[in-house]
Amino acid sequence: MTNRPVAPPRAPCWVDLWTSDMEGSRRFYSELFGWQAGEPRPDHGGYFMFNRAGIPVAGAMGDMGEARADNTWKPFFATDDIERTLKLATGHGATVHLPAMVIDDLGSQAVIADPAGAVTGIWQPGSFPGFTVLHEHGTPSFIAIDVHDYQTEVTFYRQVFGWDPIEEVDSGHHYAGYMDPENRRPIAGIGDEVESLAPGESPHWSVFWQSDDVDASVAKVSALGGAVLTEAADHGLGRVARVADPSGAPFWLFRPKG
Repeated sequence: MTNRPVAPPRAPCWVDLWTSDMEGSRRFYSELFGWQAGEPRPDHGGYFMFNRAGIPVAGAMGDMGEARADNTWKPFFATDDIERTLKLATGHGATVHLPAMVIDDLGSQAVIADPAGAVTGIWQPGSFPGFTVLHEHGTPSFIAIDVHDYQTEVTFYRQVFGWDPIEEVDSGHHYAGYMDPENRRPIAGIGDEVESLAPGESPHWSVFWQSDDVDASVAKVSALGGAVLTEAADHGLGRVARVADPSGAPFWLFRPKG
């Protein structure tokens, strides 16, 4: 378990879901993880938060006017200077989808597409730090992405977010793991195992939600109308399965070894 008052700069600090079925997503994730779905905020475009034991764990929103939800999870990375981070990002090949904007007293956000095209949020916290509990059932464990141009992606996150990942090669595949600077646990990873992507699927950040029992969670996903994309199996750091909610948003279930 990791408890923190605020994410260290450069680390993943929040995730949110852009869903085409707001009510369905509220039911699905509440039943799967035991989350409580907050009320949509009209002043924030209908955005709402999922809470776990009263603590915010993720956000979600539906269609934004003519922009239709693509049923994906998006991570946010913390910064203490959002304008500087945006300047670095565009200077190293990112495209800005949403320029920096202040959200009440909560903080400032921006959204970019990194050089691989993966949509990524940037968050400079004010009163809202993002998620503060990790590595428990129903909380984020880490995020990961597989890309075609591994070196460009690793260089981007080194230059823009100051990552100093641990790199390794296994069976011909490259992997760069970013460790939480406070406890040295893996919290993000970049790889080139693109065969794990479905045909036509673009690189994107995936959220690994921790589960006390991956197999039981997989069965619950199916019972709730979701899909099993990759059956549960033991790999590397623990037991994992790739699933999708009933609207098609993919994510991973993960139980670490030990």
